[in-house]
Amino acid sequence: MRFTPATLACAAVLTMVSSVGISQRPDSQISPLSLSWQAKGAAARAAGDLQAATDAYETALVVDPRNRAAFIALGDVAREQGLQGKAVRYYRGALMLEPSDMDALGGTVRALVERGAVANAKENLSKMKTLCRGECPQIAELGGLIERKATAQAALSATDAAPAPSPEKLAQQP
Repeated sequence: MRFTPATLACAAVLTMVSSVGISQRPDSQISPLSLSWQAKGAAARAAGDLQAATDAYETALVVDPRNRAAFIALGDVAREQGLQGKAVRYYRGALMLEPSDMDALGGTVRALVERGAVANAKENLSKMKTLCRGECPQIAELGGLIERKATAQAALSATDAAPAPSPEKLAQQP
């Protein structure tokens, strides 16, 4: 008789704990409402309305913060707007959910190259190379992009390093 209240309390706790576990979705299942908002964002982006696309993608993330595709799409939209730092943060959000996401890593490399951070882009490209076991056309494309940017930066720094003409020479020119 004196164990009855303790037994009932334990039974109630076990019932609640087991019902919570049954009602949860697995981590890989994204909310259909989030996917709907993501589709609206894609339509707005295709129409050229980047602000509406950003709003829709952010709503998709509010509905389900595990939506990696929405993070990647937000990063792409931020890159299109010229906001490379913001794009890198969105790609980083996708990489927190799945560290081996090649689309997020590729987007990060593109944003870093556009920003001028070639050394960081090379580091991320090396991560991609270790993740990709076989032939990955994305890696070859990004490697070429990095090399073109590095060549352009080297040419720009070479012209900056050239000595400026002296004031006497400038005064002598007609």
